[in-house]
Amino acid sequence: MRLGEILVARGLLKVSDINTALKRQLVAGGRLGENLIALGLIEPEVLDSVIHSTPAIPTTIAETGIGQRNLLNLVLKFMHLECVETITELAERIKLPPRLVQQLILDASQQRFVQSLGSSAGDNAFSIRYTLSELGRAAAKEALAQTLYVGPAPVPLAAYQDQIQKQRIANEMLDATTLREGFRGLVVSDYYLRKLLPAINAGRSVLLFGPSGNGKTTLATRIATVFRDVVYVPYAIDVGGQIIRIFDPAIHKPSVSEAAAAMLSAAGGLQREQFDERWVACKRPVIIAGGELTLNMLDLQHNPDTRFYDAPLHIKALNGMLLIDDFGRQKFDPDQLLNRWIVPMENQIDYFSLLSGATFSLPIDQLLVFSTNLRPSDLMDPAFLRRIPYKIKLFAPSRDEYQQIFENVCRLYGLVLTEEVFDFIIDELAVCGLAYYQPKFICEQVTEYCKSFNQPPELTKELAGEAISNLYFDIANSPDVERAQARSLGRPGFPMPSAA
Repeated sequence: MRLGEILVARGLLKVSDINTALKRQLVAGGRLGENLIALGLIEPEVLDSVIHSTPAIPTTIAETGIGQRNLLNLVLKFMHLECVETITELAERIKLPPRLVQQLILDASQQRFVQSLGSSAGDNAFSIRYTLSELGRAAAKEALAQTLYVGPAPVPLAAYQDQIQKQRIANEMLDATTLREGFRGLVVSDYYLRKLLPAINAGRSVLLFGPSGNGKTTLATRIATVFRDVVYVPYAIDVGGQIIRIFDPAIHKPSVSEAAAAMLSAAGGLQREQFDERWVACKRPVIIAGGELTLNMLDLQHNPDTRFYDAPLHIKALNGMLLIDDFGRQKFDPDQLLNRWIVPMENQIDYFSLLSGATFSLPIDQLLVFSTNLRPSDLMDPAFLRRIPYKIKLFAPSRDEYQQIFENVCRLYGLVLTEEVFDFIIDELAVCGLAYYQPKFICEQVTEYCKSFNQPPELTKELAGEAISNLYFDIANSPDVERAQARSLGRPGFPMPSAA
């Protein structure tokens, strides 16, 4: 990723700002950052902090932090399995600068692992084609016997530990305006904003609890959208010669939209403004785990067939957010999870063991959110509750909030909420209470009912009663609902299926 893309991803500049600086660069020369500062588009301190947080391109094999033999094995595996022939192609695969790959090929040539087939185009040294010799194929097979990992070169454990600390959540101090913008379209009271903002900025653990259907999951997932910083996630790390895959495309999303990346790519830029491609510039990761969560997901996953590891769930969420949804409804006892996480929560560090017996640690930096509709005292003992510094109870909406939510949802479904219908719904739900999810449920039911009978969408007391009867079984036979359903049976234009 280039510097311009990083600055746009973090919201510090617009694509048009980068284009302006690139035009000046064509005339005045210099680096992109120097031109941005000269134009007054960014402060030097801000630019320095961005560059300092990005992994620098290694200029020597030693600077990669990976042993030359391990890198050479990776080159041989690519040549053997994917028939990669040129230095340029190899550099694209293992994400190292062509000059370093050229050194690895020279090493392979000296060991008679490869032989030249001539240039594929022009006199560029990087376009010379190479193939494995018999010795090379044997060496590649030996490397594959150790591990089947074939991908970007890993980064050393120490570099990953250092990068986690550089991009901590607490570095990204949000304000109330930013948080409110993240909740746009939702009805969120100031009470929740006051409780959530310090919790998010602290980047520690949060407990959201309260009645079901009042927005715990919705609030938690919206929190993830307010982060703007770019975080760098390695494709894989090397721990004592063992490979652990970190990057997961299902979790780690690019920090720049495809459209913005295309515009910046078309605008161009200097290659020297790039950074180590063994890392992927991503948005802060967000992982939601519910009833499917198992304790095994929190351990290193070793595949005996491929002979390398996959990172556990909470490591993939580092520098981001991990939401344990419906906590207490997993197949294991809550105490087992809590005991597993006491040390990471208390000391912000976790320890892992490899099959070889070697152990290593990683800093734990993530917004850990527990969401439950069960009583916290039934799930956790006081010692563990003490380790969750932020506890936020979610309440049912007030009548005014409920009406605002209902009106917003009605607009989405092309319905009109009258005072008469709203009062009817409030009366019907008096027994069970109001909840944030109910308006959407009712509007969906009404819309489907109208569609089924080929009628224009309309929210009436009769149809609201039909929806409420599906909402809660224990009020399905209340007198008012019975009357509403009876009226709908005789309403012109809404024929009911005839009895068999």
